[in-house]
Amino acid sequence: MKAWREDRNFRPKGKVESGETTEPPLVTVFIRRTAPAAAGRPKFVAGKAICRLRWAGIFRILPRVKTKRALLSVSDKTGLVPFAQALVQSNYELISTGGTAKALRDAGLPVKDISEHTGFPEMLDGRVKTLHPLVHGGLLYIRGNATHEAAVKQHNIKSIDLVVVNLYPFEATVAKPGVALHDAIENIDIGGPSMLRSAAKNHDSVTVIVDPADYAEVAEQIKAQGDTTLELRRKLCAKVYARTAAYDAAIAAHLQKEFGADKNALPAALTISAPLAQPLRYGENPHQTAALYGKFHDYFKQLHGKELSYNNILDLTAANALIAEFSNDVPTLAILKHTNPCGVGQGANLREAWDKAFATDKQAPFGGIIAVNQPLDAACAEAIAEIFSEVIVAPEFSPEALAILQKKKNLRLLQIVKSPLAAAPWDVRSVGADSFLLQQRDLKITAATDLKIVTKRQPTAAELKAMLFGWRVVKHLKSNAILYVGEGRTLGTGAGQMSRVDSSRIAVWKAGEAKLPLAGSVVCSDAFFPFPDGLIAAADAGATAAIQPGGSVKDAEVIAAADARGMAMAFTGARHFRH
Repeated sequence: MKAWREDRNFRPKGKVESGETTEPPLVTVFIRRTAPAAAGRPKFVAGKAICRLRWAGIFRILPRVKTKRALLSVSDKTGLVPFAQALVQSNYELISTGGTAKALRDAGLPVKDISEHTGFPEMLDGRVKTLHPLVHGGLLYIRGNATHEAAVKQHNIKSIDLVVVNLYPFEATVAKPGVALHDAIENIDIGGPSMLRSAAKNHDSVTVIVDPADYAEVAEQIKAQGDTTLELRRKLCAKVYARTAAYDAAIAAHLQKEFGADKNALPAALTISAPLAQPLRYGENPHQTAALYGKFHDYFKQLHGKELSYNNILDLTAANALIAEFSNDVPTLAILKHTNPCGVGQGANLREAWDKAFATDKQAPFGGIIAVNQPLDAACAEAIAEIFSEVIVAPEFSPEALAILQKKKNLRLLQIVKSPLAAAPWDVRSVGADSFLLQQRDLKITAATDLKIVTKRQPTAAELKAMLFGWRVVKHLKSNAILYVGEGRTLGTGAGQMSRVDSSRIAVWKAGEAKLPLAGSVVCSDAFFPFPDGLIAAADAGATAAIQPGGSVKDAEVIAAADARGMAMAFTGARHFRH
């Protein structure tokens, strides 16, 4: 029977490749005892198979422990230190830049400056630090490709296996009022997008993170299995290109606005990049998938109630756009359904405004959207709470109003935290066929001085006031739109009809249902009366004044019909179609 023993002190001699492999473990060599030796000492002879192994051969069969490197360079340092600690615990070498390196050192983590890695100093006030072949070569070379492996070995390029970059805050910078062009330019990141794109392109081998929200998943996978899965790397790759596209789009949009002679000029190419704001249960109908994108939550803060639906968002943004017309007015309240105002009222307080708006139509507001232009108080909240509403939008809610309304667990309460007028003044609409329509939002304001009185009789002060009130409301009704108003209140609405006469008939009928007399009212039409019949119908209903754009080939006949009935009529010169 052959006897064997282990010699754990045997260490193969040879040259260790620098930089890529740690010192190999001691090799266990089994020695066979062949015969007793003189002086009673046994003689051991290494087995022939082991003896013949040279260092190079042993090294090839030993597991190669490769050094992994992570390059971290972030503006947003949220979650940075815990993530970096997880990397260090998984034997990653950290390479970093500027403020990121300082934050890591302050946390007691070992970190190598990028200038030490590249052998080239940061320069030009930090504009040049990562734009270097030792960085991008380490990111881009294809692992396992013989030509690439030979090139990086020849140029002593070390692999970089993980990149964490979030970009200079360009969007936040240009969102500041009165930002200087110099400040905007200095917040255009160059090295960051370059590293992100290089790492993402080589995602078969390189993990790239642009969003701190992904730290936890990456750290968990590295801890569990030493690396990330290809599935995760692909997801992160797509996220990177979405982010860099959005970043470039923001830069392009700002510079086009800054450098363009015409601030209202349409872009040569329409680039829209908006982050996911929240998923939605479904779209307009349950069989349609949907989600909300963009900066919605910069403008609205939900204080209470169920999560918003697709239709809620359509309606509340329409309500917000309407109430913004009255931002500097007396207390004003609007009730909308399916984006159409079904009642708008003004008063000495919001409760009085509610009473006027609700009186216009007491059926349509069920499940509607309510918007106010002033902080919602308890008196108005009590009145609103008597009916079922989907959403209430207000600049603020008093504590007493909140207490009343929060008793309805599903009622959505939204605070306006930023005026919609601060948003980019464009409407974008998909029309199918991979096509989009872009237009300026209808923000035109009509003042008394803009009106052209075309009838023999001038409007009274009360009629003029009602004209201007109604004109701000009718522009938010779907075309064809006819609206009857009194001073500071709606009386009857007709919207979305193929015939303007039909819209007028519906408005008259709605006023009758609400028992609101139209005698002495003002009729508002979003577009011109093409024939006298629409105006005549309004006069027969009791209207004594009218406001409309004018511009019909039959204007003279319409004016004559108004004069024959003693009406006052104003032309605005601006149409307000809404489809």
